[in-house]
Amino acid sequence: MAETTERNGRKRAIWIAVAVALLVAAGWYLLRRRGASNEPRFDTAAVQRGRLIAKVTATGTVSALVTVQVGSQVSGRIAKLNVDFNSPVTKDQLIAKIDPQLFEAAVEQSRANYVAAKGNLEKAKAQAIDAQRQAARAKDLLAKNLISQADYDTTETNALAAKAQVEASNGAVEQARAALHQAQINLEYTSIISPINGVVISRSVDVGQTVAASLQAPTLFTIAEDLKKMEVHTNVAEADVGKLSAGMVVTFTVDAYPNERFQGTIRQIRNAAQTIQNVVTYDAVIDVDNRDLKLRPGMTTNVTMIYAERDDVLKVPNAALRFKPPPEMLQTRVASAGGGGPPGRVAARMPGEARRPRPDGVQGGDRGPPPPNERVVWVLRENRPQPVPVKIGLSDGTVSELVDGDLHEAELAITGTTGGEQKGPLPGGGPPRGPRLF
Repeated sequence: MAETTERNGRKRAIWIAVAVALLVAAGWYLLRRRGASNEPRFDTAAVQRGRLIAKVTATGTVSALVTVQVGSQVSGRIAKLNVDFNSPVTKDQLIAKIDPQLFEAAVEQSRANYVAAKGNLEKAKAQAIDAQRQAARAKDLLAKNLISQADYDTTETNALAAKAQVEASNGAVEQARAALHQAQINLEYTSIISPINGVVISRSVDVGQTVAASLQAPTLFTIAEDLKKMEVHTNVAEADVGKLSAGMVVTFTVDAYPNERFQGTIRQIRNAAQTIQNVVTYDAVIDVDNRDLKLRPGMTTNVTMIYAERDDVLKVPNAALRFKPPPEMLQTRVASAGGGGPPGRVAARMPGEARRPRPDGVQGGDRGPPPPNERVVWVLRENRPQPVPVKIGLSDGTVSELVDGDLHEAELAITGTTGGEQKGPLPGGGPPRGPRLF
């Protein structure tokens, strides 16, 4: 009995020891994990050396150099179509015909009116000659006192009226001639003629369809001139338009040939601004050689315009240029540097930052904004963040050229921080600590 009791006591002691050990291990693990979570971690990117290409990208649309919309001046029924989609055409070629019967009838009627007007003119001329003879005869009779003055005046008036009727008949003839000419032109307009040499890229009518040209000329065909020479219209944002100029060589791709790059030259940058989704853009027109006819009108292009290149330069990540240290990092840096100010006081200037002269009229320590090419990059040196003033140059949107500054290849530039914040009073009743950086 005593032996059993002793054995149970021994087992109980072992279990208690194991439980205590587990509790100690769990507490140690939680404390270490909590401490690690308060340790900030820096996101870094290496300073590299290499080639830097600055470019502007934009989207555009392929179109022919000259595109003509062929319409109809007269209304009527389409009687014949001589071309279809993708049909090559030549200048003055008959490509469609509107039923001419009504217009032929109008020409015949106008011609008959013209003939009648000419007959009335001849009749008026004959009457004018007769009235002139009667007026001459009455003048001789008046001289011999054989007729009265009133009779003579009547014959003279009739002669003048007959002469005026000749002029009126002559005007009627001209009106009839003009009406005939208009009817003949309308008849000619029933023949739809190609104005240029090119290719039909669009046909909007079929045989038997009636077109109405009462308000505006309907579009029957769209003809593109010489598809071997094309142009690309791009929408360049106003922030990038100053980097481009006429004559620059550009490259672009289209979805139809994703693995092939096409080349073109900027012909002009048009001054007419367009607003697309609240963004002001300008049209950069690019000339393209399309002798292989791969490009088609309306294709969407992704254009790359290289405006500057640099070889063998130090490249600083733009994320490092945008990085702003949190106030805790500056407080910790001032405290570690042994500054004479009170704890937690932030330095007025970054180390290495020169004091800029104050503009006239500015009081106290106010300074103007720094030049746009002057930045501060934070780097890790001996596992400590250090600010380095730099001057930057060319940028491709991801990295920037280092023009001046104490940075070297392969150094780690800080782009961001992650980690917890250690809180609690500092020894001696100071303010709460920031994150532990070093």
